[in-house]
Amino acid sequence: MQARKLAVEGAVEFSPRIFADDRGHFVSPYQEAAFVDAVGRPLFAVTQTNISMSRRGVVRGVHYTSTPPGTAKYVYCTRGKVLDIVVDIRVGSPTYGKWDAVILDPESYRSSYMPLGVGHAFVALEDNSVMSYLLSQSYVPENELALSVLDPELSLPIPRDIDPVLSDRDLEAPTLAEANARGLLPDYATCLRIEASPLVNARPA
Repeated sequence: MQARKLAVEGAVEFSPRIFADDRGHFVSPYQEAAFVDAVGRPLFAVTQTNISMSRRGVVRGVHYTSTPPGTAKYVYCTRGKVLDIVVDIRVGSPTYGKWDAVILDPESYRSSYMPLGVGHAFVALEDNSVMSYLLSQSYVPENELALSVLDPELSLPIPRDIDPVLSDRDLEAPTLAEANARGLLPDYATCLRIEASPLVNARPA
């Protein structure tokens, strides 16, 4: 498993080794030893897993969770192809306002780890693209927030040959500057404190 730090502080891309033969292939999208080596601690205690399927052109995000409680994510693509985007929206972060993007697909089985408090978006580059998520928090509707993926100041890398298909919620989402002015963005120091909490990393007995 190879790890590569992304431009957003704390975010990491993981690329596993794929074992292939005439029967097919085998791969481990998450490997704790590699994760600990790259991030400095084990993966959060997983409280929920999600699957999403999207047709080509669907853009989901930029989504994030009120902090506290905040949500960290570990995501990979099991079918199709997506452009996965992480955005630093943590006020006070050394990489605030920056983003990075990774191509996820079942040929490379790359994964993206997004620390608590950052924003997440992706663009489906093929029909029936399936994303798998490991989450540190269960879904609570009132905690889930969004920023405009089309915010010109963020200038996210939406491919020019894509006509973005957005939900009503994402179409109406505020820009990063608007959300900051309204006090809706996570605080970097608070995110770090929550991530360091033993409760976040606790494993079931």
